[in-house]
Amino acid sequence: MSKPVMIEADGLCKQYGPFLAVRDVSFTIPKGQVVAFLGPNGAGKTTTMRLLTGFVAPTHGRARIAGLDVQTDRIEAAEHLGYLPENGPLYPDMTPLGHLRFFGAARGMGGRKLQDRIDAVVSQCSLETVAHKPVSKLSKGYRQRVSMAQALLHDPEVLIMDEPTSGLDPNQISGVRKLIRELGESKTILVSTHILQEVDPIASRILFIHDGKIVFDGEPAALEQQNGTLEKAFHNLTAQPV
Repeated sequence: MSKPVMIEADGLCKQYGPFLAVRDVSFTIPKGQVVAFLGPNGAGKTTTMRLLTGFVAPTHGRARIAGLDVQTDRIEAAEHLGYLPENGPLYPDMTPLGHLRFFGAARGMGGRKLQDRIDAVVSQCSLETVAHKPVSKLSKGYRQRVSMAQALLHDPEVLIMDEPTSGLDPNQISGVRKLIRELGESKTILVSTHILQEVDPIASRILFIHDGKIVFDGEPAALEQQNGTLEKAFHNLTAQPV
């Protein structure tokens, strides 16, 4: 029996004036798969993720999370989705605990259920030592963990993460990779990056976007086999505009 589709892009296009940022992007991601979304800076990764999460509306096409259209069924779709944008916005005067309580309440969570989920994500994201410190006093690595804890708070089935290791040091990157691998055992994950070393440790599939269009969809091993290395593949796929 085939697994249900949890993330679906159906002919997504996004145009800003004369500039076409995303061009007819289509793919599906089944339940339980971890997919790396690769491409150079400016290729359309972030725009595609914003379309998938309902953050921006497409010029054409549809995006669905757990079978729900993110434009017409946005609230219900959001219940299945955790979104970690690059440099996710945080309230600097709040502590991580205050931040989680605030966003839990905004999602209609409360009581024992909310406290249990806060305890769970604080442990998952290793926030115990900074839970009572203002966010403004935290390092970039810890701020990223707070944003990830917020995305995980309602225990979503789907996670979409935009450059989750951007700006982190090697130890912090290793910690985020480990967390993504653990989450991938029970969740469907799309994680964007332009760092090739991120791929093998976390993903079983690559979606490669260039110039707003998907130019490769398959296993990392297949891309390496075709090109020799991921570095050569990156160059070959981005050498010419689409």
